[in-house]
Formats: sequence, C-alpha cells, structure tokens
Amino acid sequence: MAKYNINFNNKKDAAYRTLVSEKMMKELKEKILNVIYRKKKYRDKTYSAKRLAEDLNTNTRYISAVVNVCFDMNYTSLVNKYRIEYAKSLLGDRQYGDLRMEEISDMVGFSNRQSFYAAFYKFTGITPRKYKIDTILGVIPKEDIPHED
Repeated sequence: MAKYNINFNNKKDAAYRTLVSEKMMKELKEKILNVIYRKKKYRDKTYSAKRLAEDLNTNTRYISAVVNVCFDMNYTSLVNKYRIEYAKSLLGDRQYGDLRMEEISDMVGFSNRQSFYAAFYKFTGITPRKYKIDTILGVIPKEDIPHED
C-alpha cells in the first residue's frame, strides 16, 4: 500500500501536539467550547475559525491545532456536529413539525439545504427527513432525541 501513500496511522500529526502547550490547549479547548457551544455561535452562518481566533485573541493555527487534537476533527466538522445535534432536537420536537427542511437548515446555521443534508447524513447515517419521520413513528425513542438547553 505504500505505493499509494496511504497512512493507516490515525493518530494526529505530532506537529499539532507540539504547536500548543498542554496548558494552553486545555484553556483554548474550554474557551472554544464556551464560544461555539455555550454561546451558540454554531448557529451563526458567518462565524468562522478566523472570527473565533480573533474573539479568543489567538490565531487560526492554534484554533485548528486544538480542535484537531482535542475534538479529533476540523473546525467545520465541530461546528456542524453542534448544528446537527440542534437540528435533531428541532426535528424531534412536534412544535417545529410544520417547518420545512430549508427553515430547519437555516435555523441551525447552514447556508443551504444541500450542506445541511450532507452534514446530517455524515453524522447520523440517515437524512433529516428520515430522522423526522422515524421520530414521529417512534422508531427513534424520545430519550434519544437531543434537547436544546
């Protein structure tokens, strides 16, 4: 397999680990969670890694390193993860049953329906429409539907 330059080692590059000290990594991780998740910036379509870095008085390389090491994904995937959790809570709530998928997509922070569907499928293995139908039919138990804080 070496001829195709395939690396089966899933561990992150050592460069990411040495870019930021362990203490700074823990601090930045908490700050990132605070801004992205607790302050719900994941809902903002225009909130980028660059803006996050500016808000935290750091740079995007540090943001990228911390997200890669601490969350085992890139910035976009982290933001999309929270968007999808929020979408699942909306799709599982009868109060939002009349909303179209475009409206749900917009509410959770996606710029378009295609991105929403692609991310939803990536994280859940099913489409948002199927998830909604399965929650209505009880295929997905209520306790498995995330609830917005």
